[in-house]
Amino acid sequence: MFGLALDLVAGRQVAAFSDAEEEAAGLTRVMPFLLQSTLEQRGARYSKAALWQAHVQVDGRLVTGQNPASAAGVGAAVATLLTGG
Repeated sequence: MFGLALDLVAGRQVAAFSDAEEEAAGLTRVMPFLLQSTLEQRGARYSKAALWQAHVQVDGRLVTGQNPASAAGVGAAVATLLTGG
């Protein structure tokens, strides 16, 4: 199931917690994988902002955010998609 979910982002523009953010938070040794690296390995077109900055990526109906600071932007993007605005 995990592999199928990642295959859905192949070729898609996405944002997610960056490897550098994982490192800065001291999580690289406890996470089973690094999300940015894994998404890139699976063919996603990954983009990011500076550490801890909000970054939202919209690719069709797929809305992704880099980190918790991106939550408001993700919500606004979803609302825009749902209302057709």
